[in-house]
Amino acid sequence: MKKIGLATAVLFAMTGAHAYQVEVQGQSEYVDTTENTKNFTGDLQGTYYFKDVDASKGPLAEAAFLNKASNVSLAYHYGKYNTSAVNFQDNTAGVKGEAYFTTPYTAAVPLYTSVAYNHTDRDYKNGTPNDRGDRYAVEFGAEPTQNFLIAAGYTRTNPLALDTTDILNNGIAIAYGKAAYSDHKDFATARAKYVGAIDNTNMALGFEVKGIFNSDRGAYSLKTDLYLNPALSVGIAFADTSNLHSGFDHVWGGNVNYFITPAVSVGATYVKANATDGNTLDTDTVGLNAKVRF
Repeated sequence: MKKIGLATAVLFAMTGAHAYQVEVQGQSEYVDTTENTKNFTGDLQGTYYFKDVDASKGPLAEAAFLNKASNVSLAYHYGKYNTSAVNFQDNTAGVKGEAYFTTPYTAAVPLYTSVAYNHTDRDYKNGTPNDRGDRYAVEFGAEPTQNFLIAAGYTRTNPLALDTTDILNNGIAIAYGKAAYSDHKDFATARAKYVGAIDNTNMALGFEVKGIFNSDRGAYSLKTDLYLNPALSVGIAFADTSNLHSGFDHVWGGNVNYFITPAVSVGATYVKANATDGNTLDTDTVGLNAKVRF
């Protein structure tokens, strides 16, 4: 009976579940630089939602955002980079929590908060001393209108501090560019996100813009997605990280994602990062990802 029950649960998850409480996402990117083509990444994230997420309305990819679903997630990133100048592996582990809530004074305006922590270890293979770093972030925001979130926050980063959530959402090139590796820094952050239906169609449009800045430097990114139907989307992304001395100037990206069923999706990404600040290594990445919900 236990085997039958397990098989039934798996079949239900694979064929048509419209509510879920757990999401597991995997991703890998092939990184091609001017110097070589031997680099790659691997990423994994698991998210638990405190209540069932209704995926029957709107784009499946944005079900959690549309439901204002509070959650906690754990993520892991592995990267391998090998050139004539450097040879290293980096490992980053991260945890993040998001919460939507109201108060007696803000009953008509849902509030939002998030906290995140990431730790990165970089293991050099060419005699350079290994290093490590931490990244702390907190956000507070609100939804002044339906499905439109605005948030501001604070990020503390020291050398070599990647953001696993940013890697999974935007790819390693954009996440690296915004990591601000130069030294210990405190940054203010700002973010706006919106997802809305296109009138008289089965389509929807979403965008997210982010800024990270302090008194002498900053960066911003923009991501927009067109949901051709609830299951299929195409999107573009852009980031300008030159002022962070990241080694990249403008970073462009594109993606396509498709839900085979309401519980299973696959996707592909492409990112091009133009080198600057003395960095001669223009970078292209190609990624594949998949999600399972149950």
